[in-house]
Amino acid sequence: MTTELIVSGMTCGHCETAVKNALKDVPGVEDVRVDLKGGTAAVEGNADAQALIAAVTEEGYGAQVRQ
Repeated sequence: MTTELIVSGMTCGHCETAVKNALKDVPGVEDVRVDLKGGTAAVEGNADAQALIAAVTEEGYGAQVRQ
């Protein structure tokens, strides 16, 4: 299953890496692809969407599930 997030506040490669690492630490995540320019993250696995959002916001970025 893929969950797509819209991520706000990323401005550089460090931001992209921080978001990717935060998402990888969420239980159930198998793979993460973060697109800095597009402001998105695609998460593979069975992680809870609210847990994914919480992980991103704890790093200081905004996140919401793409509908």
